[in-house]
Amino acid sequence: MYIIKVKGKAKIPDYIQIRDENFVLVAYFRADRPLKSIEKFGLAGRESQLEEVIKNLPFGKLQKLEL
Repeated sequence: MYIIKVKGKAKIPDYIQIRDENFVLVAYFRADRPLKSIEKFGLAGRESQLEEVIKNLPFGKLQKLEL
C-alpha cells in the first residue's frame, strides 16, 4: 500500500489517500480525523502507527506504507 498527504486550500481540509499496489484508491479521509473508519481499510489495531506516519508525512510525496 502507498500513502500520500494532499494539502487543502482555503476551506478544503488536508486529506490522506491510501492506495494499493496498483495505485487504486483504497481510502480517502481527512488528515485531522484519520482514525474514524480505519477498520474498513484493513488497518485495525495499527491506529497509533498510522497516526505517527501521517503526522510526519510531507505533503504531496507518495510513500510506501509499511506498518
